[in-house]
Formats: sequence, structure tokens, C-alpha cells
Amino acid sequence: MAKSETISFKTLSSDQGAKRDYTRNKSENLIIAYVNDHYLLEETEKIPNIGKRNKMVASLIQAYNLLPHMKCVESVPALEDELTSFHSLSYIEYLKTLDSVCDSESDLEFGLGYDCPPLEGLYNMVSRLAGGTLTAVRQLTSKRAQVAINWCGGWHHAQRDEAEGFCYVNDIVVGIEELRKVFPYVLYIDFDIHHGNGVQNAYEYTKRVLTLSLHKYEPGFYPTTGSLTERGEGPGRYHCVNVPLSEGLTDANLCQLFDTVVTEVKASFKPDAVVLQCGADCLVGDPVGNFNLTPSSLGYCVRNVLSWKLPTLVLGGGGYNKANTARCWTYLTALICNVKLPDEIPENPYFSEYGPGFDLEITPGAQPNLNHNINETIASVLKDVQNIQDRS
Repeated sequence: MAKSETISFKTLSSDQGAKRDYTRNKSENLIIAYVNDHYLLEETEKIPNIGKRNKMVASLIQAYNLLPHMKCVESVPALEDELTSFHSLSYIEYLKTLDSVCDSESDLEFGLGYDCPPLEGLYNMVSRLAGGTLTAVRQLTSKRAQVAINWCGGWHHAQRDEAEGFCYVNDIVVGIEELRKVFPYVLYIDFDIHHGNGVQNAYEYTKRVLTLSLHKYEPGFYPTTGSLTERGEGPGRYHCVNVPLSEGLTDANLCQLFDTVVTEVKASFKPDAVVLQCGADCLVGDPVGNFNLTPSSLGYCVRNVLSWKLPTLVLGGGGYNKANTARCWTYLTALICNVKLPDEIPENPYFSEYGPGFDLEITPGAQPNLNHNINETIASVLKDVQNIQDRS
């Protein structure tokens, strides 16, 4: 391109009236891999509280004609030895039996109950879910892409030997283990309204993966972990960074947290690659959360992560207002592709779900902001960040 062009995305206003405008020079072309797989979408539809959500996301991305801006890849199911890079063999072997065996006592032992009911063909589903993220990771490790997107991934609650919180497999940890074969130091950033407990537990004893979770933390709110005092253990001390937040978080708050905490963590840790979990249950209107966020602040964070010019894996996560989740992840996809979208939702198989306004934009919430001590929280986190160990 002879002349550099600049595309502007929607500006974001802080509570103080300041404007945040993120643009990227059109000459800064990224190779973006996008996991686009019919079979993977079919498997996610089986997950309780998810249903057609991921199909809505894929349909809206296609309707906005974003696919030509990316390298679309079909996923390959994960193999057993890839799943056991994190999960216990006993857990994976038990999932294989669910087509033919019903044992409620064993189901409960492996976390298969209220929020993660046993499902027919569960092993195949788990293989597909993890395979989607592994497919995205390999686009990065093979240097075939600089950014890889898998909106069907981001299942951050699953533990080594049990399902938890709608998550039957921790595709994030399986993906990070593959990523670390080429990029030894990985920064994981979690924007989901729920604490990323499964990922933190996997890496609390290592300094090679730093987990950073920004989440709602209040008595009785699942998973009830993620306090300031959870910092990691042994060699991993100060490599679990938690930012506990209260109801009513605003776009300006999230941008402030990125500019202070996230930026400082990145500077101190010096990662070789980044993994983003973009759970959309942090948005206004989600039935399980009560933040005031819109996709604009998530976009601000993603845009700034891209400016680091590191291999970046972008994953989904929670998001139970299906239409808003589709709006958000489509918006983030466009931002990554450097494409400005019209606000009118285009015709697609789920068009009626976006009524009554049929707009892409989401209006900020008006929930009272209880984050009165956010500056103190930031100061406490930054004090710990100063203790991040040198790599040597």
C-alpha cells in the first residue's frame, strides 16, 4: 500500500469525560487465524446454558463479511495424550465410559452434576473443544499467524480431574502447554466476570506462566476465589495476579485497570506470548453478572494487547446473554481485523434475536458502581507486581 490509511473505531468516554480513540494503521497487516468449524459449533450447542450462542457468533461474523479478512481453519480433535497434558488420565478415561455407563457416585467424583451434567458423547465433545484451541495455538507456534481466534474456547473453570462451572475441559491450559513448546513464558489475561480458578490452579507453582484475572469477587459469588491474597506459591509466588472487583464496574474502570495493572504486569513479566480469555458475561445485561461494561472497553484492552506485537491467542468464555455475546465477539473480531462495522445488524439466521433495536452497539449499564476502593486495589496489586521474579 503506497499510502498509509488509518481506520478509527468507536471512541470510548471515561467517567471524567476523557476520550480514548484506538486506531491502527492499515499498513500494519496482521495474519489472523480464525477457527471456523461446523462440528465444533455442533458440540458447543450441547453445553448447558450455551446452546446456540456460538452459532450466533459465527453467523454474525460471517454476515458482517469478516471471514475474507482472516485465515479460516478447521479444528482437529485433541488426542488423549494432548488432553492429559493437563487432565488426569482417570478423568479422561471416565469420560469415555459415559456412553455406556451411568454411575452417579463416580459422576460426582469427577464433577459431573448440577452445572456440568453427564452428556452422551462427552469425550468426543471434550476432544473437539480442546482441539479447537490447539488448532489455534498451532497457527501461532508454526508462525502461520500472529493472532489466532477461537470463540468456542475459553473454558477456564475445569480442574485437572473434574468438570466445573459449565467447563468439561480446560482447553486454555491444554493450549498453553502446547504454546509453551515454542514460547516459554506465557501471560494469561482473563476478563470473564468469574475468576479463572482452573487456570490459576494449574500454574500457581510456576513462574513460566503468569495468570492475571480481573473479576467480580463478593461473598457467595462463584467460584468464591481470586482474592488479593492469592499470589501463587513457591517458585510461582507473585505469578498469580488477581484483581477482585465489585458490582457496577464501568468502561472507564476497566480501561484504568488495563493502563495500570495489565500494562505493568506485561512490562515486569516480559512474556513471549499472550492468551486472552474474553468472557462476555462481564458485559451489561448478562444474567449472571452485574457490571456496566460494553464491548468498547474490552476492545480497548484487546487493541492495546495487539500493540505489544506478541503472538496472541484470543478465546471466548462465559456470556449468557447470547445476543450481546455475539455482538461483543463480532466487534472484537472486526477490531482485530481492523475493519469498522456498520451499527445495523445484517441479515443472518438469528436476526430476530437482536431486537428490538437490531444494533451492534450496546448501551452502558446504570448499575450503581460499588468499586469505591479501586485505586487502593490497584495500589495493592502493583505492590505485588514489583516482586515478580526475574527469569534467571
